[in-house]
Amino acid sequence: MSSETFETQRAALADVVSIPVTPFAEDGSVDQDVHRALLRRLLDGGIRTLTPNGNTGEFYALGPQERQLVTEITLDEAGDRGVILVGVGHDVPTAVASARHARERGAAMVMVHQPVHPYVSQGGWVDYHRAIAEAVPELGVVPYIRNDRLSGERLAELADSCPNVIGVKYAVPDAARFAAFARDAGLDRFVWVAGLAEPYAPSYFSAGATGFTSGLVNVAPAISLNMIEALRSGDYPAAMKVWEQIRRFEELRAASGSANNVTVVKEALASLGLCRREVRPPSKPLPESERAEVAAIAAGWSV
Repeated sequence: MSSETFETQRAALADVVSIPVTPFAEDGSVDQDVHRALLRRLLDGGIRTLTPNGNTGEFYALGPQERQLVTEITLDEAGDRGVILVGVGHDVPTAVASARHARERGAAMVMVHQPVHPYVSQGGWVDYHRAIAEAVPELGVVPYIRNDRLSGERLAELADSCPNVIGVKYAVPDAARFAAFARDAGLDRFVWVAGLAEPYAPSYFSAGATGFTSGLVNVAPAISLNMIEALRSGDYPAAMKVWEQIRRFEELRAASGSANNVTVVKEALASLGLCRREVRPPSKPLPESERAEVAAIAAGWSV
């Protein structure tokens, strides 16, 4: 299958790659109506690439049926207005089953979460992703790389046998390492997505990224779009103005090893009356003493 087959998918990765939250109802279940409303808000706000079952969607706190539900709701709401990149992971059979479910429901791509395993060899990393990519050759496949020991040559090796590996969500917090990794793997061979969102987007774009992920986009789609427009035009001063605007919000999300990454996003949405603030363990809602600052930031964005 030629890379041209994946032109639509590649274009969707070179954009704001949104990671929607998964809102929960009072009884703790996925709140389907609120979920649909939040997805429509993203689409109405101009966002075209959505990642159900991403980390901001609390992937690891969802059960198998819930992950399927989130995928189905996202595909249903997006229709022909968006390109859907479904997060898959866990053991190989589970990831393959999720990828096949995504394909059956009409998704265009899957994002393979970083293997959560205490023992990951570089060759085993290739084998893990190959097993998933070969199971769904019609879908674009996007590895989510958080492993700073993985070499770019290994990604090239994976793509040699799986031409549907078309993009990379690179989330190692080191712009110099990213620049080297992308060139070792093939800068023009893959679509490079800055996987650490807006705070890292300017530095990663300067090294070859053409898209970035976003959880903040749930709160303020226009801000994320402002940043990518600036980066696409090479206007780094304008991009850094956006960076300054979102800095404190993202610092709160990144604090204590990103303990409140999802919590801060849901708190902002709750302050705007858009969803409940509840998150699932091992995340935890913000203490009341910290809620006012998040609410003030969200209010200041005039969303």
